[in-house]
Amino acid sequence: MVTTVPATPNPSLNPSLIPMSAPEPVPGFGGETGPAREPGAGTGRFPAGSARRSPGPAPDAVAVSGPGGELTYRELYRRVDDLAAVLRERGVGPEVPVGLCMERTTGMVVALLAVWSAGGAYVPLDPAFPEDRLRLMREDAGIGLVLTQPGVDRRLVAGVPQVLSLTAGGEVPPAAGTALSAPGAALPSATDGGPVPAALASASASASASASASASASASASASASASASASGDGDGDGDGPVSAALASAPGDGLAYVIYTSGSTGRPKGVEVPRDAVANLLASFADRPGLLPEDRWLAVTTLSFDISVLELLLPLACGARVVVASAEQAADGPALRALAVAERITVMQATPATWRILLEAGGVPETIRLRLCGGEALPRDLADALLAPGADLWNVYGPTETTVWSTAGIVGPPSAGIDLGEAIARTSLYVLDDRGLPVTDGEAGELHIGGAGLARGYRGMPARTAERFLPDPFAGRPGARMYATGDLVRNAPDGRLEYLGRADRQVKIRGFRIELGEIETVLRSAERVRQAAAGVCEGPDGLPRLVAYVVPASLPAPEGLWGTLRGRLRESLPEYMVPAHLVTLDALPLTPNGKLDRAALPAPDWTASPTTPYRAPSTPAEDELATMWAEVLGVDRPIGVDDDFFELGGHSLTAAQIIARVQSRFGAAVPIVVLFEHPTVAGLARCLDDLDDDDLDLAEIAALRDQLDGLDAEELAAIFDELAPGS
Repeated sequence: MVTTVPATPNPSLNPSLIPMSAPEPVPGFGGETGPAREPGAGTGRFPAGSARRSPGPAPDAVAVSGPGGELTYRELYRRVDDLAAVLRERGVGPEVPVGLCMERTTGMVVALLAVWSAGGAYVPLDPAFPEDRLRLMREDAGIGLVLTQPGVDRRLVAGVPQVLSLTAGGEVPPAAGTALSAPGAALPSATDGGPVPAALASASASASASASASASASASASASASASASASGDGDGDGDGPVSAALASAPGDGLAYVIYTSGSTGRPKGVEVPRDAVANLLASFADRPGLLPEDRWLAVTTLSFDISVLELLLPLACGARVVVASAEQAADGPALRALAVAERITVMQATPATWRILLEAGGVPETIRLRLCGGEALPRDLADALLAPGADLWNVYGPTETTVWSTAGIVGPPSAGIDLGEAIARTSLYVLDDRGLPVTDGEAGELHIGGAGLARGYRGMPARTAERFLPDPFAGRPGARMYATGDLVRNAPDGRLEYLGRADRQVKIRGFRIELGEIETVLRSAERVRQAAAGVCEGPDGLPRLVAYVVPASLPAPEGLWGTLRGRLRESLPEYMVPAHLVTLDALPLTPNGKLDRAALPAPDWTASPTTPYRAPSTPAEDELATMWAEVLGVDRPIGVDDDFFELGGHSLTAAQIIARVQSRFGAAVPIVVLFEHPTVAGLARCLDDLDDDDLDLAEIAALRDQLDGLDAEELAAIFDELAPGS
C-alpha cells in the first residue's frame, strides 16, 4: 500500500498532472499521510501517546554494559549530566557539532547522550577511517571539539582546537581539562559555520536557541531543566528515560547528528538529522516491534553507520539494556556469538553480512527472539537461515536521509516473498515515475519518502539538497518535502512493496552505501593511471564485490600497479570502499554518445594468477589452509602460500568464514585480526603454530578428528572406556 495524492493538491503544481483521489493512511505503524512535523514546533520528546510515556526505567537496572564496565540507569544519568556540564563550559550548545572519535565502549554511549544533553549535535569520526578522510569530515562539519579516548591514535585528532579524552566508562579524568586543551576556545555553529562565543554557547540550551520566540524559549528551558533533573540520578524512576531527556534539552528541530556518507563528487557528504526525526523513529519502534525491560540488545554497528542510532538508543528509551560489542568482537564471528551467548542477548540488528558472520560461527543463539536485518537487500536464503521457532525476523529499510529506517515488516515463511514491509509512524511512501506521478500496481518506479523522518539535507550543499529533497505535492501542507531515494521499487498487486535495485550509480556492499564516483576519483588521481572506473560484480561466492577498472598511463601495465593503487585507496577511503580486484584495460568501453558504458565493463577473471609467484604448500597445515581459501573464495586454481588473501578478493565476511573453519578444523581459538595481520597462507600457518602452547601438531589434531568422525557410537564408547581411569 502506498500513500496517494490528497484531494487538495499543491496549487503551485499543474492540476492536470495530479490524480484527484482521497488520501489513504499509511498502514502498519499508525502512519499518517504526509509529515506531521512543523519546523521548529517539536520538543525532541517522544510524541504524546507513544510507548515512551510509560514510567521511566528502574534506576538500579543495568542500562549499558560492554568495554568500560556496566552502568545502571542511575549511573548513566549521572555521567551524562557530568559530561554535559563540561561540554557546556567548553562552548557546546544548540547547533554546535561535536566529533566523537571513540572506541566501542560504554563511554561512547555516555558521550553521545552528553552531547545531546548539552544541546549539541554529534558527528561520528570512526577511528578505523583514514586520517585524511576524518580531516575532511571535521573541516566540512566545522568541528572545534572532539571527544576521544586514550586508545585512539592521536594523529586522527591532530589540529582540532579542543580535544577531550574520556575514560572507557565515559568519565572526564581530573586533569583532562588542562592536559589537552583549554575550554575557552570558540566553537563553530552548525547553522552559520562561524564561531560562537564560549560565554554564549555555555548558557542554557533554551536561551541559546530561541532568541526570537519567548514562548518557545520557555518550553525549551523547561525541557532542559527537566533533563538536568533527570540526569541528577535521584532514582525516583518516574521521569523521562535518558534518551528522551537528552533529546529534550534543545528544540525538536535542532540538529541531532551529522553522518557522512559516500559522495559522488569524491568528497563525503554530511546528512543533517534533526532531533524530532530521531524521536519519531524511536517512538515508532518502541510501539512496534517494541521492547521489554528485560530485553538485552547487542550493539554491533559502527557509530558512523546510522543504524547504530536505533540499537544504541531504543533499548534505553524502553528501559532495556544495551550490550556494546567491541570492534574486535563485532568483526569476529565466534567472538560475537560467544558474547551473545554469555550476555543472553534477546535482540540484535545487523546487515546481511554480519548475520552471515554469526551463522558461519555456529548459528544465531536461540535466545535472540527479535532479529532485525537491513542496510541492503535481504536474500531469501539468509532469511530462511534466520527464521527460527520463537523468533521474529524483521526486514527493515531506509536511507540515511530519512533517519535510519522508514519501513519495517515481519518476514514470512519460505513460501512468501520478501518485501520492504510497511511505513513506520508519520511516514509517507510514494512510488513515482520519471514525471513525478504515481505508478500503477505492478509498474516499477522510484521510491520517494516524506514525513517526520526527513533530514534537513546535505551540510553545505544547497544544490545537492534541492536535487534530492523535493517539494511534496501529496502532503497537503505548504513547505512539505519528500526525499528521492534513487531506489527502484514495485507496488505488487497484493500491496507489497518490492525492492528492485538502484536507479543510479550508488551501490551497497555489506550494508554500506557507496558512490562509485568517489572510488573513481581516487583511482584517477594516481600518477600511473590514465582513465579509471569502478563497478560491482558478483564474486565466486555469489556476493557482490567492488572492482576497479584502470587504463594504465603506459602499456603493458607496470609491475606492482595494483599494490600501489590499493595503498592509495586505503589512505583515502574506508576499507569497505577498497575494491577487491583490479582489471586493466586498453581503453574504457564507451556508448555511441561517448559516455562510459558501464554495462560493457568486463567481469573479472577470478581465477587469474596473481602477480605473486606461486609457491606450493610445504606443510600439512599450509595445505589445509590453502584448500580452505580456495573453497571460501571460489578460486579454482591452486592457492600459493604467498598469495595475499585480500588481493584474491577476500573481505571481512570471507575472513570470518576462514577463521570459523580454522577454529573448527584445528580446535584453535584464533582472533579474526590474526588473518588481517598475516594475510598469506604461510603467515597464518606460522601464527597458528605460535598460538599452539601445548606443543600439539595442528595437522595431527585434524587427522585425529577425521579418524573420530569415521567411528560409530559403539567404537567411540570403547575408546573412552580404555581411556577411563583404572581401565
